[in-house]
Amino acid sequence: MEESVNIYQSKREFHLFVANTYRDLKQLKKEGDLSTFNNLLLKAMPEVKRYVNKNLNRALSNGKIDRNKYRADDFIDQLFIEVYEHIDEIENEKELYPWMFKKVDELLGDILVEEEFDSLFFENLDNYSKPEWDAMQEKFSTDGDGDLVMKEEWDDISYAKNDYVLNHVFVEDGDQEIIVQLDKELGAENIKKHSELVLRHLPGPMRRVYELFTEHQFDVAEIAKIRNSTIKEVESLLDAARKSLRKSFLNRYVS
Repeated sequence: MEESVNIYQSKREFHLFVANTYRDLKQLKKEGDLSTFNNLLLKAMPEVKRYVNKNLNRALSNGKIDRNKYRADDFIDQLFIEVYEHIDEIENEKELYPWMFKKVDELLGDILVEEEFDSLFFENLDNYSKPEWDAMQEKFSTDGDGDLVMKEEWDDISYAKNDYVLNHVFVEDGDQEIIVQLDKELGAENIKKHSELVLRHLPGPMRRVYELFTEHQFDVAEIAKIRNSTIKEVESLLDAARKSLRKSFLNRYVS
């Protein structure tokens, strides 16, 4: 539990670090020091690049894009240009980090076709048997989708402890016992793989809102700005994603 708290704190501290680069970046642009500007901005990019990688990997595994046509670095390079050109339009230091995710979402949206919503999967979360869950997991792994999505991110600190995933799913009173059971019986890798399997089948907006909240530690107001949405819509999507994940864990491993 302490580890997951430390992870949360480190993520929020990184938000603060990015915010603290704002005035320096503006000054460096004013001075025309592009090299130092880029070097400083690079230090603020790891989480943005991971977000791009994950979305590209999913699109690649779903056959939505050509394997050789797009690279995460292409989007990050464009983001460098966008930040340099528009840094003076960003209102304050707290807006910089959400603005970067908003911009990269727009860049991705130019080439990614929104995935078809797997309504059949969604509607049958209550009905799948354990063998059916295992068969879906096997297909997911055999197709390479799971490994493809995870290989870029598995060593990231966000997944150092599985309770970091579970604590975002099981938020009701009395859920601690379930967390302990899943922690003991499954282990970090299986918990993450099951979570990824379910998230893959959820509607894109629901999945991205959930990941912006859990993995990148944006609050609902910041996500609303990133997604050009309302706070109420973000809260609804976040709640729906959490309930879907909770239901899937309970039906597959607890019931």
